[in-house]
Amino acid sequence: MSVDRRVFPADAAHAAALRLLLVHDGSTTRLCQAVAQQPMRVVLHQQERTSEVLPEVREHLGGQHWLYRVTSLCTAEGLVMMDNLSLTRLDTVPEWFLQELEKGCAPIGHLLDALFVRREPKPTSAALHQALWQHVGLPDELSSRSYRIITPQGPLMLIFETFRAGLTGPVS
Repeated sequence: MSVDRRVFPADAAHAAALRLLLVHDGSTTRLCQAVAQQPMRVVLHQQERTSEVLPEVREHLGGQHWLYRVTSLCTAEGLVMMDNLSLTRLDTVPEWFLQELEKGCAPIGHLLDALFVRREPKPTSAALHQALWQHVGLPDELSSRSYRIITPQGPLMLIFETFRAGLTGPVS
């Protein structure tokens, strides 16, 4: 599938929308779907189980093994809404959740709906950000954020995501 990936517009006309995206604490997948008026397609760039992560991942999540996943959420036409890097702590994730993640088809936002979760903004390093940029290109710190997903059992995921121009609509 070819994709249309563009940096989120820096102009004042889109500043309020970007501020809203960067501070909301609900499902980003649902926001993308609302803007596009269609379900999101998941493009899976990389997914692997690993025990080798940056020290900040251990600090934010704990654990010894993680699922490393790089995805993009796109419209059926290939318009990229966002790019994502997520690290999931494997010893705290429910088995059904992990099975769905490993299929690589469902947006994480849909899976999180079945869990009681809280999102906490967390600063992350340029090294973690580079892990996403090396897969998708177009670095864009101004339209990016990092947060941790917490369940009643403890930290579950660390997510770094970048909002793309697809959230402002197709190019005319």
